[in-house]
Amino acid sequence: MAEDDSVSRRLLQAALDKWGYEVVVTCDGQQAWQALQQAPFPSLLILDWQMPGMDGVELCRRVRALPGYQSAYIILLTGKSSKEDVVNGLDAGADDYVTKPFDPGELRARVSVGVRVAQLQLSLAERVRDLESALTKVKTLSGLLPICASCKKIRDDKGYWMQIEGYIRDHSEAEFSHGFCPECAHRWMELSETGS
Repeated sequence: MAEDDSVSRRLLQAALDKWGYEVVVTCDGQQAWQALQQAPFPSLLILDWQMPGMDGVELCRRVRALPGYQSAYIILLTGKSSKEDVVNGLDAGADDYVTKPFDPGELRARVSVGVRVAQLQLSLAERVRDLESALTKVKTLSGLLPICASCKKIRDDKGYWMQIEGYIRDHSEAEFSHGFCPECAHRWMELSETGS
């Protein structure tokens, strides 16, 4: 929470504490900016629009550029209520706004929505990580691979025989560079010397 007015700050903190939220309180935009660069990253921010040094809209823009805050829910507190001001705040990256003086019931409802959205975002991000991990495992070869004992070709899922390099390339992210092992290099040298 970033609020430069001491009365509003105390009222906000008291309300949020009463509703069971853990609150990090800052007195202006610059102090909030410094606090927001420290882990753990809060999932919901309440920023006053008009603060000395750095206002809530500028803070909102900066926060949205930080990797840890892409899914954070941001509520702007403002005495401004014109459509143009609201649009400017939302364009800066805010998700919602509450006009001052705030109604406690409205603030509580908007904070609850923000918490739900932030939790859904975190859950979605976790599922994306799980899917990426599963995709990585799918790209890893495993199981029984039928290989010809003579020519070393491998049979694919459709029953076609192909060079092992092609099969591995198609079923993994491995890349090949070709060369000769010492035994084959020696045999190749012997063959080329004898002309066979």
